[in-house]
Amino acid sequence: MGLQSQALVSAKWLANMVNRNLVGPRLRVLDTSWYLPMMKRDGKKEFTRSHIPGASFFDIDDCSDRNSKFDHTIPTEQFFADYVGNLGIGDDSHVVVYDASDFGAFSCTRVWWMFRLYGHPQVSVLNGGFRDWVREGYPVSSTYTRPEAARFTATMNRSWVKSFEDISENIATQRFQVVDVRPRERFRGREPEPREGVDPGHIPGSKCMPFLEFLEEDGMMLSTEKLKKFFEESGVDLNKPICGSCGSGVTACHMVLAAHLCGAPGATVYDGSWYEWFSKAPPEHVVSEVKRKLTKG
Repeated sequence: MGLQSQALVSAKWLANMVNRNLVGPRLRVLDTSWYLPMMKRDGKKEFTRSHIPGASFFDIDDCSDRNSKFDHTIPTEQFFADYVGNLGIGDDSHVVVYDASDFGAFSCTRVWWMFRLYGHPQVSVLNGGFRDWVREGYPVSSTYTRPEAARFTATMNRSWVKSFEDISENIATQRFQVVDVRPRERFRGREPEPREGVDPGHIPGSKCMPFLEFLEEDGMMLSTEKLKKFFEESGVDLNKPICGSCGSGVTACHMVLAAHLCGAPGATVYDGSWYEWFSKAPPEHVVSEVKRKLTKG
């Protein structure tokens, strides 16, 4: 497998590219850091202070459908093409994405998925993220030079995105497996959601695979062998269609990347995820252990 089609690249590999001054039109690096308000971190501000040399900042809130009432919904093909073209990314660019989260990967898998969604398979996640880059002692920079704009062609694979209607219909038809990557206690309905006005719980029939469990303690992605075991133990069949869900469609992409690494590249994403589901679904389709106990009591 050539480097351009590798889903993961190491800090050592990227540092070698940086040292050889190869970051440019053919290799673009993106800091995709995004945080929930409760995390009290500002990815854009942190980028201006410290990032991988030659990187640009990709804002998942800016590169979204502004007309949607839900967070960072995917934009039109033309919007995405213009946005990434302005970051110097062309049709021939190999894109490496990372974030600076304490987890090693948080929002970067969403951007990895977006590039693939819009027909650009030459995209890789920096394994271990900025956390590992710094730990390994590789250089960081506070300077940013806007790259020269490039021409990017976007063709969306619409079958990779599931809507509220698709998920609703699937409760009866069970055409695909729904995998929710939120923490188990939010999935069960026992711990609050980080957004006001949204109760915890899950979509009927969905399985829980918390996104942090796709990662080792040091923030590196689990080995393919361990990932396959995790899917198996979670009751998810990699040979059948899978759709990822989370709070707002960001960390669901950890599951998509994991399935891809296991040889199942077509996992889809419920873009509206739990926040859309909770706001639209009938009460009986919001499954919660706590709610169940209250009803019985």
